[in-house]
Amino acid sequence: MLCIVQLRRTLLACIALSFAAIDLAHKSLTTAEFHHARTPLVALVMCAVIAALVLLVPRVPSNAAAVGAGVACGGALGNLVSLLAWAQGVPDPLVVTSGLHGVAFNLADLFAVAGDALLLSAVAVYGLRNRARLTQPI
Repeated sequence: MLCIVQLRRTLLACIALSFAAIDLAHKSLTTAEFHHARTPLVALVMCAVIAALVLLVPRVPSNAAAVGAGVACGGALGNLVSLLAWAQGVPDPLVVTSGLHGVAFNLADLFAVAGDALLLSAVAVYGLRNRARLTQPI
């Protein structure tokens, strides 16, 4: 059992580092007109979320959950490193405008949302498939 958890944790970490590297390369190679500031508290929360995902999600017997957590961690790690690397704040090179309003974001933001969606979907599917085991008395 422990070996399988370690394999899922390794999968999660490799995916997270890959997605963070993609995000950071994109931010480095693309000029960003917009930046958003993050407080030290937000940085601390990002560290806690990354640690919790890496420690807890691999215990769920689902590779899809580990992949989702890896993508989400990659997004959080990309924004965390950006926060430390760019003095003016986290760069947002992707801008979508419509008339007077618009939204600026980066790949890490997309990775975090997509990873969270995949993680939640995988855990929900696991729960539905294993309903009987989840309702057993403790």
